[in-house]
Amino acid sequence: MRDPAGSASCHVDHKADGLAEIRFEGDWRIHADLPSFADLVRRIESLRPAAGITFDSRELKAWDSGFLTFLRKLMVHCQSKQIAVQVEGLPEGARRLLQLATAVPERQGARREARRTGWLARLGGSTIAYIAATKDMLAFLGEVVTALGRLVTGRARFPYRDFGVLVQDCGARALPIVSLISVLVGLILAFVGAVQLQMFGAQIYVANLVGLGMAREMGAMMAAVIMAGRTGAAFAAQLGTMQVNEEIDALATLGISPIEFLVLPRMLALVLMMPLLCLYANLMGIAGGFIVGVGMLDLPFKQYLVQTQNAVALNHFMVGLVKSAIFGVIVALAGCLRGMQSGRSATAVGGAATSAVVTGIIYIVVADAIITVICDILGV
Repeated sequence: MRDPAGSASCHVDHKADGLAEIRFEGDWRIHADLPSFADLVRRIESLRPAAGITFDSRELKAWDSGFLTFLRKLMVHCQSKQIAVQVEGLPEGARRLLQLATAVPERQGARREARRTGWLARLGGSTIAYIAATKDMLAFLGEVVTALGRLVTGRARFPYRDFGVLVQDCGARALPIVSLISVLVGLILAFVGAVQLQMFGAQIYVANLVGLGMAREMGAMMAAVIMAGRTGAAFAAQLGTMQVNEEIDALATLGISPIEFLVLPRMLALVLMMPLLCLYANLMGIAGGFIVGVGMLDLPFKQYLVQTQNAVALNHFMVGLVKSAIFGVIVALAGCLRGMQSGRSATAVGGAATSAVVTGIIYIVVADAIITVICDILGV
């Protein structure tokens, strides 16, 4: 039996005295392509050695722990099948190491057995973890509100120079992706509405559908989802990396509040930019619907604009802008919270970024549903 690379091989021969002899050849080091253990076991079982197994290692060129691991697995298998193993044909160093490996028997109960947890225990553990996470979130929110109060009274350590960079990153640099997604969403809304409205000859109401949908719901929602995946994850990764480099600990040692210096400027920058991004997304979405209405449904240019103007009042835009500001707070808090909670490893930073996106999107949808119900109750 030889492996494809040919660097290490073993052969099984049946001897006249009832023994099965295993001959090792080549380089049996851990980096080499070692033969398949399963193939060797099948070959041994096919011979059914009555007296046991011997070894011939005269053609063995080199070996290390990979060879010993292979031998140990073979000996354990033979022991389970009650096949005697004679190690005299192995190299002297290998025999000594195998003797050391089997000198002290394994203590009973040393291996950790997998324990199956009941569904009630899992439910209780998940509930306790959720309550602890809620407490941490409320404590973090309280610290942010306290830092905001200190900023208003002029007592906070606020990085005004970095704030301008954050505003640019949350605003102008997000315009390309917001433009693309918003135009496509407007196109999709117009297509979906046109399929149904054409059945009644009411194609002109595509303008109402796209305008109201973008102004009240989709503009703010899509801008928030984009910022959760783009900016929220970036906030979590930045703060998580600072945790790994112990920069946040250094700020606390210097008497500078990480909440005031790191979290507050990011939250304010995103809250200030989200309404502007929402308004821009509304306009891009309406432009996407305009392309479908005028270019494909052959609606008059002026009539489409007048229909949109009559359908979408100022209060509809205000609802979307209020939603976007709330969504900005949610995205910023989710990103900064997960970043501050990040562990001190590269894997933890990646997990914090993923958790920030998931948390942000979940709370965006929940907040949107709550605000929509409130608007319906108030008749807005």
